[in-house]
Amino acid sequence: MNLILVALGGALGAVCRYGLSFLPVSSSFPFATFLTNIAGAFVMGLVVGLSEEMKLLSPNATLFWKVGVCGGFTTFSSFSLETVRFVDRQEYGLALVYSFGSVFCCLIALMCGRYVVARMGGLR
Repeated sequence: MNLILVALGGALGAVCRYGLSFLPVSSSFPFATFLTNIAGAFVMGLVVGLSEEMKLLSPNATLFWKVGVCGGFTTFSSFSLETVRFVDRQEYGLALVYSFGSVFCCLIALMCGRYVVARMGGLR
C-alpha cells in the first residue's frame, strides 16, 4: 500500500512540476525551478504542520503528500525540512554542513557526470 501511495503522489508531484515549466517567463534566471523549490518547501511545511504538530493527517496521507507529492515535485522540500530539523534541535553546525555540503557536493557531482559524458564524446 505504501508503494502505491508514494507512486500516486509522486506522479501528481511530477505532473505539477512539469506544469510549472509552462509559465510564460522568458529570462536567463530559472524562475520555474526557483518557484518549484519554494512551493515544494511551503507544501512540505504545511504537511509537517498538519501531520506532526496538529495530528490532522493520517500516516498514509502524510506519506502520500510528504514523500509522494513533495518528492515528485521537488526533493528540495525534503532537503529544506531536514535542514530545519537540525536547526530545531539546535544542531547549527550540522545544519550548515548539511546545507552547504549538499549544495556543493551536488554541484560537483553534476559537473562530474557531465565530465564523464564529455569524455565519452557526448557533450560538445
